[in-house]
Amino acid sequence: MISLLTQIIQFAYNIYFYMIFVYILMSWIPQMAQSPIGELLARLVEPYLRPFRRFIPPIGMIDISPIVAIFALKFIYLGALSILNYIFVLTR
Repeated sequence: MISLLTQIIQFAYNIYFYMIFVYILMSWIPQMAQSPIGELLARLVEPYLRPFRRFIPPIGMIDISPIVAIFALKFIYLGALSILNYIFVLTR
């Protein structure tokens, strides 16, 4: 059961990580960002990125908030795995 939850969390993390990564790459090409896929990614990724953009100003023309958001996502992912591991150890 715990192994299945771990795999689901890992899958969800990987999917969302790559969605953020592709969204960032697509933002460099305006035609891609305005495509249906770009709009879908914007709807799914922008609510997560918005709080980071509110607190982290761009440096010149470079927006580093997605990098911080990816690090935060990684910490959330590792925290969830740690909690599941802890639960697994307690239930043995």
